[in-house]
Amino acid sequence: MTTTDTPVTAATASSAPTASVDLTLRDISSGAASGSSCSTELLDAPWDVDARDPGYGPGASMADPIPAASPRQGEIPQEYRDASTEELDRRIRAAKAELGDRAVVLGHFYQRDEVIQYADYVGDSFQLATAAKARTDAEAIIFCGVHFMAETADLLSGPEQAVILPNLAAGCSMADMADIDQVEECWEQLMEVYGGEVPGDDGRLPVIPVTYMNSSADIKGFVGRHGGIVCTSSNASTVLEWAFERGQRVLFFPDQHLGRNTAKAMGISLDEMPMWNPRRPLGGNDEQALHDAKVVLWHGFCSVHKRFTTAQIDKARAEHPGVRVIVHPECPMPVVDAADEAGSTDYIRKAIEGATEPTTFAIGTEINLVQRLAAQHPQHTIFCLDPVVCPCSTMYRIHPGYLAWALESLLDGEVINQISVSQDVADPARLALERMLAAKPAPVGAAPERATSERTTSER
Repeated sequence: MTTTDTPVTAATASSAPTASVDLTLRDISSGAASGSSCSTELLDAPWDVDARDPGYGPGASMADPIPAASPRQGEIPQEYRDASTEELDRRIRAAKAELGDRAVVLGHFYQRDEVIQYADYVGDSFQLATAAKARTDAEAIIFCGVHFMAETADLLSGPEQAVILPNLAAGCSMADMADIDQVEECWEQLMEVYGGEVPGDDGRLPVIPVTYMNSSADIKGFVGRHGGIVCTSSNASTVLEWAFERGQRVLFFPDQHLGRNTAKAMGISLDEMPMWNPRRPLGGNDEQALHDAKVVLWHGFCSVHKRFTTAQIDKARAEHPGVRVIVHPECPMPVVDAADEAGSTDYIRKAIEGATEPTTFAIGTEINLVQRLAAQHPQHTIFCLDPVVCPCSTMYRIHPGYLAWALESLLDGEVINQISVSQDVADPARLALERMLAAKPAPVGAAPERATSERTTSER
């Protein structure tokens, strides 16, 4: 695989022994392994979690408040809840074989290994959306990820294709931190400060909205309507350059850390990056600060990557001299600055694959990916910076029981949990995505993907 647009195949992902976070948690709980987890409820069946009060579930986002209107998963048939691991494996493989090319299963890097083993493609949200777009022969796209990813797959797939999210409760707390009402209100206030969407003497608009891929279709639609663009963690600097060609400033949401790390590496000072708190007038700023701004950062974050600290990096360096520290750019700025490298999930994967000599890696991203990489590359020492096992709460809501239910429902002629984006949102959202697709990062070797720290490395 030579480009980020091509997903890893499941065969590649399973070519070496896997490391199951679920088994790790059970070993810790039983005393068979040392260590700790952030919640004993991670051992609970996801359908038991679904039956509780609304929330993101145990894991990194468990303390994040969830919007009242967030989708909830209804009770799935008892046969899937009662089925053994062996029975689910048999039923999933049999259903996939019978469906053939009619259905494609996509698995995000952060999914548990018990689900990844059945994926036809494994990758990040953008790679999997691209895979969905390419599989025009599939009647159904089963997206083992979270809600905003399934929405993006629906936007890029054909109108006759059905996108299925096995568990509707698999949302994203960061995506939920910027809802459409808050963003519309923010825009109205900014337009009052900047005098409307009127180009200046240089022909640039007062502000261009940029949203991270990790956002709802509503937000992508908003961006498309207002001349903006979507970005990924691998092309954020390219997208910001695109935006500055067209606007004097950028409104960046929902992840403040990706926005701050990317803009800082481009030479923008922290004083020129005010934070917008949607619960306060003018986002908690005065008009002068907004006029002086280059990038207005939304008050959002990823609860997985917020867990990483500079103290963890210091400990890794003290215990493992020569360790290579790589973190995701959704981590806070001090963590990115202290690391050797920062880059997307696929950047991290490629950095490890490209290491020709045995190397010790300390990785700052979601534990399912870290443990899988460690199992796939036993010649290296690979560990997660955070010693506490705390997976993405919502990715962990997907379970083989839900996948079996989705596949066998298709065999019965029923499409369950279909994710559909309304046409009025879909058209401008696709426009924003098309702009993103056209804003390609520099080719390999030409410029660093992580221009998110003063310690730069070669591009992907």
